[in-house]
Amino acid sequence: MEVDVVLYMKEPPDGALLRRMAAGMDGPVEDLVRKDSQFKKLELVSEDYVDNLDAVVELLGQRKALMQRPLLVRGDLASEGPLEACVGRPREKLYEFLGA
Repeated sequence: MEVDVVLYMKEPPDGALLRRMAAGMDGPVEDLVRKDSQFKKLELVSEDYVDNLDAVVELLGQRKALMQRPLLVRGDLASEGPLEACVGRPREKLYEFLGA
């Protein structure tokens, strides 16, 4: 399988790409947000991001380190076409997405 690895800290997705990925996700949009120690340190509230694409896009635009990873995307990132996306957690979801 041929893959491209995008280092999101060096090349963070813009709002339009985040919206395309969210539209193609197999789970809720809030799954794009990593709720780790940094999330807690910033005193963010998980419920603020439930079914709230605008809030997720705004947060990840400001705090790219909070993007959940690994995030697998199928499709052309450079175009405006549809994408399929999957948060690779738990690991079994990653294998399902890859078709293994």
